[in-house]
Amino acid sequence: MLDNRYQRGFSNERLSSTIEPKVRKDERGFFIMSLSENTKVYFEDYYTFLEQVYYRASMERQALNEKIDRTPKHQDETLAYYRARAVIVDLVLRTVIRFYTDGANLGVIMSPWCFGTVVLEKIEVYRDRIAKGEVHDPNIPEYPYFVVRYIDEIYKTVLMELFDFPQEAFQMRWQYSELLKRYSKILSNITSQLQSVLSSVKNLGT
Repeated sequence: MLDNRYQRGFSNERLSSTIEPKVRKDERGFFIMSLSENTKVYFEDYYTFLEQVYYRASMERQALNEKIDRTPKHQDETLAYYRARAVIVDLVLRTVIRFYTDGANLGVIMSPWCFGTVVLEKIEVYRDRIAKGEVHDPNIPEYPYFVVRYIDEIYKTVLMELFDFPQEAFQMRWQYSELLKRYSKILSNITSQLQSVLSSVKNLGT
């Protein structure tokens, strides 16, 4: 449980009674095979990882609140740095809660490396939207230039701290993106072929 409020989307009780073929069990517990990495992802390991990330991010957020409150208003650069970290930490917290509580989609069950890649790309998209003025974030002042600049400089380092990843953690990110593109293309081709077959069958019946 997260923060004594948020329940796991796939509890052991629910997994014990599921008939979903993707969910399997061995001597270590329930797991699924990761599509992007073709490896076992154990539910217990996954949720424990998210709980650890949530704890670190929560502690970091509390520390940032104190630092922001103590920093004089005229120290714009220092405040921009703290606010940039706050943007990253808040997005991590939101993503962890959403993935942790999701009990409808097995696609959220993934390895720590894959989850880190998902969050990394979310931050990059969010940073670009902030720069374009498309989102309202309570951490962002009226002129977001310095905050956006700091986000761009520190987001990978902050994520590695929160996830307890090694320095080279995100060097393999492109593999996940390429795999997702590849699977999307395959599914699109399959859909097109099925539509063609259905159309042919319909024509034969008329």
